[in-house]
Amino acid sequence: MSYRVCFVCTGNICRSPMAESVFRARVAEAGLDGLVEVDSAGTGGWHEGDGADPRTVSVLRESGYGTGHTARRFDPSWFSRLDLVIALDSGHLRALRRLAPSREDAAKVRLLRSYDPAAGDDLDVPDPYYGGPDGFDECLEMVEAASEGLLAAVREHVEGRAA
Repeated sequence: MSYRVCFVCTGNICRSPMAESVFRARVAEAGLDGLVEVDSAGTGGWHEGDGADPRTVSVLRESGYGTGHTARRFDPSWFSRLDLVIALDSGHLRALRRLAPSREDAAKVRLLRSYDPAAGDDLDVPDPYYGGPDGFDECLEMVEAASEGLLAAVREHVEGRAA
């Protein structure tokens, strides 16, 4: 049985598809791609069916990551099949925990930057949507930094299941 991770931001066109793409690459590099499933969603449905923001696609492509994506809205029924729900900022964290049907499901929701020991107290990944290209580069840097710690945590769970 796969370990399932879903990244969630507001519209599922900037931060969460970026995190999904980066983490999927880390999972493949670690040889866990058959054991870990990675996807993403948004707290709102404004962009459902759209591709990722062109600036997100550009930053990902320039850094060698995959760029295929279709936006969708997070559905609370998914909690039952997900092992970890990764929020990109504290607003998403609160929204997702409110949607969770149980305490156990709410406990599955974590902030991405909580996996980056260098993040300090500011655990939000800022929304780059209304800014320029530098915001997308900054977002990618934060996602990449947190992905290493997240991979270590997921690997621990996956290896625990295999034991």
